[in-house]
Amino acid sequence: MANLTINGKTIPVDVEDDTPLLWAIRENVGLTGTKYGCGIAQCGACTVHIDWVAMRSCGVSISEAAGKQITTIEGLAVNGALHKVQQAWVANDVPQCGYCQSGMIMAVAALLKEKPKPTNQDIDEAITNICRCGTFQQVREAIHAAANA
Repeated sequence: MANLTINGKTIPVDVEDDTPLLWAIRENVGLTGTKYGCGIAQCGACTVHIDWVAMRSCGVSISEAAGKQITTIEGLAVNGALHKVQQAWVANDVPQCGYCQSGMIMAVAALLKEKPKPTNQDIDEAITNICRCGTFQQVREAIHAAANA
């Protein structure tokens, strides 16, 4: 049994210590906004914040996440107000199929926390999430829009 702090709430989860955080979030806690993509921490669909750092939750075990602050896409908005990255995503018509978007948004929110006015090079280096629909140009536009919001 581990206690996870997810979106500000402490939640007990009864799983093995080596269980990937992604599975606990989705299957045990019921927050399905964090997506399974590749299972090897490469695509970024499962990105969450752990102590405010973007991490791919399929590659983080429960034992590594216990005692840390975990934020999922469901916890990014505050008091019903969308985060500025979520607002920019809508305004710039980023999603097509939408599958990768929660992980992409979480990665971008972490980037903007670290670098409020990222350059294109900063974006290329930090946002390595994969979008199968190829919306990378809209993503870049939305990142700059959120940075200027």
